[in-house]
Amino acid sequence: MSKGIWIAVYEKIENMETLKKYAVKATTAISKYSGKFIVRGGKNITLEGKNSPRTVIVEFPTFEDAEKCYNSDEYQEAHNILKGSVKRNLQIIEGI
Repeated sequence: MSKGIWIAVYEKIENMETLKKYAVKATTAISKYSGKFIVRGGKNITLEGKNSPRTVIVEFPTFEDAEKCYNSDEYQEAHNILKGSVKRNLQIIEGI
């Protein structure tokens, strides 16, 4: 089975306090599905394309686990906190 990778690239963050509240709940949901943070913000350099204020990468044991986590009640509760306070792209990608 292939790993599942969440890649979230933020375009805009309106409120850092809201993002922090989201992160607490999201981390609980991600842990439940055995997700492991690979990148969680941090220092970055944009060499091509648009600069992003934040990128998060999470590795799950399987693609299915990544999908189940996103669709879980626990994660959706966290996700609802973000409504209107961030603009981001989030993909689930099959890893190796």
